Amino acid sequence: MVILVVDDSEDTREVCRMILETFGYRVLQASEGKEAISTASADRPDLILMDLSLPVMDGWEATRQIKGASETRHIPVIALTSHAMVGEREKALAAGCDDFDTKPVELPRLLEKIRALLPKGDAT
Repeated sequence: MVILVVDDSEDTREVCRMILETFGYRVLQASEGKEAISTASADRPDLILMDLSLPVMDGWEATRQIKGASETRHIPVIALTSHAMVGEREKALAAGCDDFDTKPVELPRLLEKIRALLPKGDAT
């Protein structure tokens, strides 16, 4: 199973990569929204972890475009944000995200969300 991690922080991407790889996932990375769209379109990951606060194109718009394209609309997207304000979850779901989680990430909770959205027979 392949997971695309989209975050403008290289450190965050690398930590996610190391953790997810220990659970058997292959990890792709993108640092901003436009790159996320092109990577999702070219590589068709099984799931996307999408930071919402990104440069160039934010995660809200990137998710809308990914979910609006016939070749990528089926890919589950979990929004990740450090902004845990009221209404953020609803806004993320309205943009097309399939689930929502906050940073700092609680690994057991995030892994549960990933497993729930991946097709059966995932890596873990």
